[in-house]
Amino acid sequence: MSIKCQQIIQFIEELAPRKLAESWDNVGLMIGSPNMEVNKVLVCLDVNDAVLKEAIENQVDLIVSHHPFLFSPLKNVRWDNYKGRLIKELITREIGVYSAHTNLDISHKGLNYWLANHLEIRNLEVLDKINYENLYKLAIFVPKSGIGQIKEELGRQGAGWIGNYSHCSFSTEGVGNFKPLENTNPYIGTPGKIEEVDEVRIETIVKEGDLERTLKAVLKVHPYEEVAYDIYPLKNNGRVQGLGVVGKLDKEMNTNEFIDFVKNKLNLNNLRGSGPMPNIVRKIAVCSGAGANYMHKAKFSGADVFITGDLKYHDGQTAEEIGLFVIDAGHFSTEIIVIRYLSEYLEECAKKSKANIEIMQSTSGRDTLKVY
Repeated sequence: MSIKCQQIIQFIEELAPRKLAESWDNVGLMIGSPNMEVNKVLVCLDVNDAVLKEAIENQVDLIVSHHPFLFSPLKNVRWDNYKGRLIKELITREIGVYSAHTNLDISHKGLNYWLANHLEIRNLEVLDKINYENLYKLAIFVPKSGIGQIKEELGRQGAGWIGNYSHCSFSTEGVGNFKPLENTNPYIGTPGKIEEVDEVRIETIVKEGDLERTLKAVLKVHPYEEVAYDIYPLKNNGRVQGLGVVGKLDKEMNTNEFIDFVKNKLNLNNLRGSGPMPNIVRKIAVCSGAGANYMHKAKFSGADVFITGDLKYHDGQTAEEIGLFVIDAGHFSTEIIVIRYLSEYLEECAKKSKANIEIMQSTSGRDTLKVY
């Protein structure tokens, strides 16, 4: 059974809200319609000829990429150039394209966290803080008979997180008054008669990205035909959001051991690096893709090593000047893992929503930069 493309967009944007994207970036649905039916999804790093071939051969309906398929503004769509030909082929075959870029980089459950976890770095904190996640208080009024069901659903949707505590809520007993009018089918009471019912007000905290889904799910299981609820924006700071992460290894290593460890984890034969090598490596900062701009942040965080990609000559000089060992593991190698982890996330979303769709992982990706 297929689902609408909009449902997949919702899955992705619950993980990586579009508003997190940098102002210069282009994210979202690039080609297609939110109303198109989707049976197969192909997850990739870049949309190119090889990925398009995979999509066609496997009858894919939607390609989900990390790097934006359309980044710079188009002045024309010509079939005699590379990008124009891809656009024509995608539209002709009705294959949609959705891209999640810096919003996925910044997400507290996104690419930089995946990279750190892949490298077995724990106790993660944001490297470059940009903002805080918005929080809301949801207060919902429930008859006593429905308390357990509502609390269970709130917890299932991820509401009620405060620090390292989950399922947090507060309940207040009171009396609800209402009068069912004509053509109603009240759970309690009789049409045309004012009723007084013992009720409980359940309050909990909901993250902005979870609010719409949580409210929809709770209203679905609530026993009342018309549900009374309040939503309040909070001044409390939610989770910190930003680029890159910093954390610690479970067990320290010497630098040579750590270099071999990184090469093994990222399936690399060699690495580039600059700056003084520490004797012992324990605290690590990472920023997937091109993260040279965050070297000073990494140094200030107390990291022994900073792992990123796309280092230039003068970036290497900066690493030496500030006394930080920087590993250039490559743009491709620090981001290709997005295919695995984003696919697993979408599979879990599809399973929870009982959507019978196939999530495929692109196998055609390759690093265009070679060492001879």
